[in-house]
Order: sequence, then C-alpha cells, then structure tokens
Amino acid sequence: MSAATTRSRTPDRLCAEAVDLARAAAEEAAAPGVVGEHAGVVSEGDRVVTHYFACKELGYRGWRWAATVARASRAKIVTLDEVVLLPGPDAVLAPEWVPWSERLRPGDMGPGDLLPTDAEDLRLEPGYSGEDEPLPNSPVSEEMAQLAEAEDADVTPAAPAKLPTIPVRGTIAAVAEELGLRRARVLSRYGLHTAADRWEEGFGPKTPMAQAAPASCVSCGFLARIGGSLGQAFGVCANEFSPADGRVVSLAYGCGGHSEAAVMPTPPRPAPPVVDETRVDPFPLRPAADSGSVPTTADEDAAELGHS
Repeated sequence: MSAATTRSRTPDRLCAEAVDLARAAAEEAAAPGVVGEHAGVVSEGDRVVTHYFACKELGYRGWRWAATVARASRAKIVTLDEVVLLPGPDAVLAPEWVPWSERLRPGDMGPGDLLPTDAEDLRLEPGYSGEDEPLPNSPVSEEMAQLAEAEDADVTPAAPAKLPTIPVRGTIAAVAEELGLRRARVLSRYGLHTAADRWEEGFGPKTPMAQAAPASCVSCGFLARIGGSLGQAFGVCANEFSPADGRVVSLAYGCGGHSEAAVMPTPPRPAPPVVDETRVDPFPLRPAADSGSVPTTADEDAAELGHS
C-alpha cells in the first residue's frame, strides 16, 4: 500500500476537528432542531473529510446529514465543501423505480388513457410488405418521400385528418386496401401464443368450471366462432347466464349452461279439485241418540241428575 493511499484513508486532523463548522453548516441547510448528534467522520481524500450527523426529521429514519469540509495544501483554515442529506445503512428508502411499461397490468388502462406500443414489441410483426414503398398508413407518401430524398429535407408527419386515406389505384397499397391488409403491423407468432395461453388460463379445460361441466364448448349452441388461426381453438361465449358470457373461451372449456345439457324435469302440479254437484251429503247438527255413553232421558230427569 502506497503512502498516498494510507494518507487519503486517514482523516486530516484539522478537518476532523472542524465538527462545529460542519454542524453549523448542516443546521443552516436543515430545519431547526432536526440535526442530531455527531455520527462519525469519513476521509474522502487528501484533506477532505465528511462529518455525519443524525437526522431527527420525521419520515427520514436512518438518514444522516453529511457536511464535507476541506482545506488547501499547507493551509490552516478549513472551509466548507457541501452539505447534503444522505441515507444511512438502515435508512428507510422508497422502492426502486420501475418503468411504466413494466408496472402496467391488465385492467389498468381507463377511458382516455393512451398506451403507446414499442416499435420493437415482440407481439407484433410487419403486416405489410411493399418492397421499397412506404407502409399504406405511413404519414409520408411515395411522392413526398422521393421529394424529401432529392432535396435532403426532413418530412414531419401531419395530423391524421390531413393524411391521405385512399391509396393510388394500381399500387400495392391499393391492393392491400382491397384485401383488407392495410395494417402496418399484425400479431406475430409470439403474440398469438401469449394471447392463447392467457385466454386458456382464464377459460380453459383446466378450470374448475370446465372440470364439472357436462360437455365442452365445441358442441354448445351458444358458441360464436371466430376467424383466423385462433378460431381453431377458441370462440366467443354468447350465453348470458354463463360466467364466460362475451369472453373468448377455449373449445375445451365448458359450464353448466351448455345448450345440450340435461333438461330439468317439470315440477309436479296437483290435480284440479272436482266437485260432484249431483249428490248431497247430510251433515247432522246434533249427534245420534245412540252414539254417546249417556242414555237418553227426559229433560226433567236430566235436570234432577244435574245434566243439562
């Protein structure tokens, strides 16, 4: 180890003793009463020392006020370099910043929000190839591109309302427009696979609803087919009573609302009452004379015996 390195790690004596100068500078930069006790000295180099003071400010637990002092070579006067609030080893710090593209989650976008797509997004690939011609929806037409190249000028894209919407007849762009291929980018194979995995995870054959279903969606009358390569494995549920109504479902998915499920039996209905109006049933107002255990007697005898 060289002498210079040893000297730089050893705090300068005059700078290390300038605690009052460092504290006064920290108290001037901070609010009153938030600069705490002296927390140590660190050598930053030849005749450069940093004094640390505890921070008592609420919300800054573990932070320290750092006042750096220095002196010139062969000088006796110590001067202030800078004062700053720095986090200590046990400081409470904010979480590491994450770009918005990595923080975004499904369902975060609301009305009026714009979600720009990266030019190198792996989910997309060029959907139009016109050799050296610009894309059909490019803000720079072929004539303007040739003019800009000849005059070595920069062309600024105009507003969407000022862009040409109908390509010149007979060009590749016109054919692409007629075939419905006028899109700058389409889903790549990676984009198709990620979408299929995401849809199958939500409404696929491994979900509890599909495991308990009487049949799969491929035989359900409420399934609306979709086109393209994804139509070979997915469709759209159109059953308003299904939990997947309006969702893209796997053909192997299923639920209890299958169109060909067992028909519920009709609840039994009691027979209507029948009244026979041709017969009269007599209902005596008094019981028969021989129906009781008390023999029939005259009223006088009953009164003597205490019977009413």
